[in-house]
Amino acid sequence: MRCANVSDACFRVTSPNASYRWTLRRVPSGAISISRQRIAHPLPRLSRIYGRELLYSGPLFTHQLSHLWIDFRGIRDAFMRERGSDYFENSRQATFVQQEYAVRNPLGFEGYGEHCWGITASDGPGWVKRAVNGVEREFYGYIARGAPFGPDDGTVSPWVVVASLPFAPEIVIPTLRQFARMDLGMTAPYGFKASFNQTFAVEESPTGWWVTPHHFGIDQGPVVLMIENYRSGLIWDIMRGCPAVIAGLRRAGFTGAWL
Repeated sequence: MRCANVSDACFRVTSPNASYRWTLRRVPSGAISISRQRIAHPLPRLSRIYGRELLYSGPLFTHQLSHLWIDFRGIRDAFMRERGSDYFENSRQATFVQQEYAVRNPLGFEGYGEHCWGITASDGPGWVKRAVNGVEREFYGYIARGAPFGPDDGTVSPWVVVASLPFAPEIVIPTLRQFARMDLGMTAPYGFKASFNQTFAVEESPTGWWVTPHHFGIDQGPVVLMIENYRSGLIWDIMRGCPAVIAGLRRAGFTGAWL
């Protein structure tokens, strides 16, 4: 299925529910195609973590990408209807799980806390082991980090916190204010650096710890789109007017709210 007259900036994202994998991708014409594929092994059912019930996936970005385009507030497939929830609420719960993990900080990383969280696929200090305050630590390069079950090496990604704005602004905004007080490039042309690690000391760094020198387009896209969805719902409004998106969601069994 295709939907014309949608921004040329779209890219492929894949979002799972209990039984299907959804793919929204840019096609050569510049249009958007949306498809549904039944997967051989359905994803795990709801997990209870820190008293919250949700479909678990460790890297926070996995709870965000489909929501860049589609407003899942109040629309439910059979899986979510049985549980009286929706995928937007699931992503909200996942955001709070990330913050709670950082507050508990079971591995004792530097800086983690109420206003320092955001664990996802990201750049990292590198594939190296080093002793930190008498503890043997293993650090990674670019890898899909996750919380609370790992992998985790103390690397935090500000961009994934920004992209959580629509789900939980009450914890995102104070966290961004904390990041703004750190030397992370907030006022630079591309905003916050993609990731940092306060446990991995770097003598020549202005902060004294590792900060990636890079920005990544795949991170910048969600930042821009989710800020606008939080501000005005613009992208969601556009996609709600796309017949192919509506038809695809209905064929997958979604009902309710704007559908």
